[in-house]
Amino acid sequence: MTELVLLRHGESRWNAEDRYQGQQGTGLSPRGHDQAKLAAEFLLTTGPFDQLVASDLQRVTETLQPYLDACERPDVRVDTRWREIDVGTWGGRTFAEVYAEEPDVVDAFASGQDVARGGGETFAQLRERVWEAIREIATSGARRVLVVTHGGPIRVATASTLRLPPGGEVLLDPPVNCSLTTLQVDDLLAVTTLTAYNLPTSAGAGSGAAS
Repeated sequence: MTELVLLRHGESRWNAEDRYQGQQGTGLSPRGHDQAKLAAEFLLTTGPFDQLVASDLQRVTETLQPYLDACERPDVRVDTRWREIDVGTWGGRTFAEVYAEEPDVVDAFASGQDVARGGGETFAQLRERVWEAIREIATSGARRVLVVTHGGPIRVATASTLRLPPGGEVLLDPPVNCSLTTLQVDDLLAVTTLTAYNLPTSAGAGSGAAS
């Protein structure tokens, strides 16, 4: 079995401004940098990892840096499959702006319909690429892996682990900033277990908006 420890990034500046991010977005806010330092301290108490994997987006790389500095490990594998879901033209727009212009689409998504927000990806497409990335990790022989990523990938990985149907992601609370979710998977992905979900690594973990 491989233990996957999924860490959501710290609060970004766009998180603080209630903006959709997707595969766009900014680095961390001052609060996000504080969260990243606390997350690093927490991770150091949980034991070593065989592999470190991360999305390539700025808010993730800035979140991971305090941990890398503390344990002096440069060996991070960057994998774009762990990027946030693409929300297309919604990226950079506030939640209020999008709802004012496209309330039907926002409501459809909230009800569990797997719509491509802003012409970007569906959750089904996100599940496919994230599950492919998980399969690669599970067959690598690593026993414990830290993946620093985004709310969307964490939700679809959890939904797949729980065998939730398409659209079941909306039943899960969005992971808060710098929260941990832990999965156990075998090398065939035939046995998958959720052992922790949305576990804060510090008080005042911040936004749960996944995009």
